[in-house]
Amino acid sequence: MESKPTPMKNPTTVERTSERELVVTRTFNGPAHIVFAAWTKPELFMRWWAPKSMGVPMLSCDMDVRVGGGYRVAFGHDASSAMEFFGKYLEVIPNARLVWTNEESDDAAITTVTFEEKGGKTLLVLHELYPSKEAFDANSGAEGGMPEQFEQLDELLVALGAGGA
Repeated sequence: MESKPTPMKNPTTVERTSERELVVTRTFNGPAHIVFAAWTKPELFMRWWAPKSMGVPMLSCDMDVRVGGGYRVAFGHDASSAMEFFGKYLEVIPNARLVWTNEESDDAAITTVTFEEKGGKTLLVLHELYPSKEAFDANSGAEGGMPEQFEQLDELLVALGAGGA
C-alpha cells in the first residue's frame, strides 16, 4: 500500500567521480525552462544561490548568458569585503546546457550544468572539472553547500508556481 502523506524532498547526490571531477545530481519539480531561468536570470539566481546557513548575502549578480559572455557575482556584508566569483560562458543551449569558466583562481573548475526534462520534472547534473587533483583538493568543501543551495532552488520553484516539492 503506497501512501504519501507528505511529499518527499528530492535528494541531492554529490560524488567525486575521479581525482579531478565532482558530479552533483538532483531532480527538480519543475519544467526545464523554469529551472534554466533560475540559473540564468540574475533576479532569480540571487534568490537561491547563496546558502542561507553561511549568513553571507549575495551583493550583486551580473550575467551575460551567451557564448563568450561573462558573469560576476559578489558575496559579503559590504562591497569593501566582498568575495567575487567570475568567468565566461563557453556553451549556452537554452533549457538544456550551460558551460562556464570560474576565473577567480588558477585552480578553479570548468562547470557544466545539464537540464533534462522528464514528465514536467528536470534532472539537473552539475559537473565540475578541475585542472588537477591538487586544485580539486584545495577547493573541496564548496560542494558541502550544494544540497542546501538546491533545497533553496526547490523553494524558489515552488514560489514561482513550477510545481510542489
